[in-house]
Amino acid sequence: MGCNSTKALEHRTGSFLSIPHIDILRPLVHLNLKVARRKLVRPSTLRFVLPLVLAISAAAQQAPPQPAAKPLFTIQEVMIPVRDGVHLQTAILTPVDQQGPLPILFRRTPYGVPEKAPEQMPSSIKELAQDGYIFVIQNLRGRFKSEGVFNLSSWVDPKDPKVTNETTDAYDSIEWLIKNVPNNNGKVGMYGVSYDGLTTALTLLHPHPALKAISEQASPVDQWMNDDDHRFGALRESYDFEYAVMEQADKNKNTHFDFETYDTYQWYLDLGPLSNINSKYLHNSIPYWNSSIDHPDYDEFWKKEAWVNQLHSSTVPNLNVAGFWDQEDPWGPWQIFRHAEENDPEHTNFMVAGPWFHGEWAGGKGEGIGLIPFAGHETSREFRENILAPFFRHYLHGKGDKPTWQASTFQSGSNTWQTYAVWPPKETKPTNLYLHADGTLSFTVPDAKADKAYREYVSDPANPVPYRQRPISPTYPAGDWRTWEVADQRFVAERPDVLTFVSEPLDHDLTVTGPLAANLFASTSGTDSDFVVKLIDVYPQDAQKNAWNPDEGPKPGQYAQSLNGYELPIAMEVRRGRYLTSYEKPHPLIANQPTQWNIPLRDHDHVFLKGHRIMVQIQSTWFPVIDRNPQKFVPSIYKAAASDFVPATQRIYCSPTLPSHLVLPVAP
Repeated sequence: MGCNSTKALEHRTGSFLSIPHIDILRPLVHLNLKVARRKLVRPSTLRFVLPLVLAISAAAQQAPPQPAAKPLFTIQEVMIPVRDGVHLQTAILTPVDQQGPLPILFRRTPYGVPEKAPEQMPSSIKELAQDGYIFVIQNLRGRFKSEGVFNLSSWVDPKDPKVTNETTDAYDSIEWLIKNVPNNNGKVGMYGVSYDGLTTALTLLHPHPALKAISEQASPVDQWMNDDDHRFGALRESYDFEYAVMEQADKNKNTHFDFETYDTYQWYLDLGPLSNINSKYLHNSIPYWNSSIDHPDYDEFWKKEAWVNQLHSSTVPNLNVAGFWDQEDPWGPWQIFRHAEENDPEHTNFMVAGPWFHGEWAGGKGEGIGLIPFAGHETSREFRENILAPFFRHYLHGKGDKPTWQASTFQSGSNTWQTYAVWPPKETKPTNLYLHADGTLSFTVPDAKADKAYREYVSDPANPVPYRQRPISPTYPAGDWRTWEVADQRFVAERPDVLTFVSEPLDHDLTVTGPLAANLFASTSGTDSDFVVKLIDVYPQDAQKNAWNPDEGPKPGQYAQSLNGYELPIAMEVRRGRYLTSYEKPHPLIANQPTQWNIPLRDHDHVFLKGHRIMVQIQSTWFPVIDRNPQKFVPSIYKAAASDFVPATQRIYCSPTLPSHLVLPVAP
């Protein structure tokens, strides 16, 4: 679901940003669930920190006094009652220079509300605040001072209006706000990223009449099918475990699990079977983790959580926002967009996507991601200024026009903003990119005269392929989690359990716009297996000039900070063999029998530039972001014993009769 990582800071300082994962701002709250102890700052650290603090303090005392900044907002904390008698902690921030009735912009979060108004305008709301809004931030039930129980659930029962959930809590809160907040104009908008995006999106199922527009951003919709917790049933082990601990270990804190091993890859590998998490560490204390383990298949528990299946029309004007490199919730916004599109006669369902990590669009400039620059564009600011603010201005202030497009993207590769009347664009053509047994890629079907009809490798669960370069930091706080999906894939290129297929340098730009997919014909010597597919843009060896004086050479570490030869992932996904025929009832694979694997690679808008190469990597482990498949069929992987994990020989077929390929939506 993603963590809005500034929230804990907001709770202490009064900021109310909505930027996920600026993790350096998160307070250092840790809980070692194994030995339950607090960690203290080392004396050696204090020797360096204390003189610095004293020096800053002395300098501050010597500096001339600065005039107090003019207050931007007044703040009021209230406890809003909802239908079952629970009261929800809510902060109301009203502009001090309010001239007349203003609309309300409402955000509901599990991460904490501000205690005081911001002294400077946060970048995440600067463009919105210029139009004038009353900002309201509310803690979800069971979080911080809000009463009730936090269930970490998106279940909504449309047949029972007395049952409380995030949809009813939002409805009741809006009812209270429009009746009790002075000088509001009766119009409410909602917005938010990640979990805040989820609580925004859930209002679509039963919106209050005063709710005139929303912008769900990176909202999950079905935690078994995709996004945070699973990918088509394959557990996102490290994320699911660490996020569940963070949210449910303590209602008043964002708690980070205290790993006793520095490299979390090694910690998860030493852990062994997943059952050891409860037996050695959690002891059944985290309900959400228990639910994941108790429901390995797509049963009624997960289907009830898949709230988007209740959505079949555009009930409120909605600006859906997604990141092409969102490491947490890249799938949900597209599903909301498609479900609302089923009945949208007023054309109020919009889609925006860009080259962002989780929530990057919500704050800051967005000039690049990782080492990848955006050719001078400040994509995040441009989105907020040119798309988000005008959207709410139209629906909440009645000023300006609504969008004339259905979808707008910042297209990677070309580094340009694009608009589309419909998504996916009708002019794109599905085009097969074939894998060949000699390790090449081309748009030509494999030749029957080729020496071999397949390539193979041995996958060993005891030595899984890391999903990012080791040592791997914890998911939260900070670390490299935000940008791992754009990391150079050369770090696994020489592993014998990773197959690489690469094209010749392109003689012209190749634009892919729309949903991508992989169709593999593969076999395993085991009875269960995973296959991971990565579509990669390979930069030329001379993609950029060296940034150092040739006579002096690069500074330490500088040589690796280059795009020369860079292998940039464009799309990556995993499928688990036990669920190829049924998500509800897993079945074993037949050993050594070629089977077709359909692997969706989500929606993208990217230009492979002339001179670049296209690469595909295939592997069977992606650890620990995806749990290890034993490669031997067992009723539940979550209850597998150590002896169930066995090596297996994997084959990828590349013949005219079994033509493994990717399907690319190629634009003219």
